[in-house]
Amino acid sequence: MSRRRTEAPGGRAGRVTAALAPVAAVAAAHIVPAATWLPRLRVRCFPRLAGTGRPDHVALTFDDGPDPVSTPHFLDELDRLSVRATFFVLGERVTRYPELARHIARRGHELAVHGWTHSRPWLPAPGRDLRETARAADVLYGTTGCRPRWYRPPYGILTSGRWTAARRAGLRPVLWTAWGRDWTPGATPATVRTTVLADLRGGGTVLLHDSDHVSSPGSWRAALAALPALIGTCHDRGWTVGPLAEHGLDRRP
Repeated sequence: MSRRRTEAPGGRAGRVTAALAPVAAVAAAHIVPAATWLPRLRVRCFPRLAGTGRPDHVALTFDDGPDPVSTPHFLDELDRLSVRATFFVLGERVTRYPELARHIARRGHELAVHGWTHSRPWLPAPGRDLRETARAADVLYGTTGCRPRWYRPPYGILTSGRWTAARRAGLRPVLWTAWGRDWTPGATPATVRTTVLADLRGGGTVLLHDSDHVSSPGSWRAALAALPALIGTCHDRGWTVGPLAEHGLDRRP
């Protein structure tokens, strides 16, 4: 006569929970640092990561280029306004448009790493993060002769893997304190300026986009047209505008 083994209540569930615990721990370690995406948390608790620098200076930054259709317009407008900026570029696009990357540097602007592609970071991929971030930094250095200093992950989502990859590549992660939401379909020069200035203070870092590579088509035009009024307002408030290299982020608080 066979005997059926009965499992103690909760036994199977306990084993499943135990088996899933390491997976949950890895997932948590991967995504918890991405909470720095939250603007108020970032500015209050991690001001250097948010790009808070000298109180008399505003850092102007652009993401997602280089783009031969749009980036030259930004370079011309910045020349006209006598302002230099930091361009966070994608390594894949630097290899596609190397002369444009060199042109940005020759015009006196700073180039920084935005990743290899504009990939989403939801699943842990530390090996890929290490390879792609180092590759982007190396390609940028090899193309322009300037060693990049800064890193901003796509979507501003700084996972533990991307943080580690940036530090191993000798890069310092920097996000932003104010953005223009210039990538959206309904963005206008007025909305970009208003959105930026709502959160901008002296010492802040502004995020705009010089490309619609991963944005609404043509959205870069709103950011471009917003620049004169935005920079004019900064000057009226007594703030100089320039790249991250001049922002004082290397100073200790």
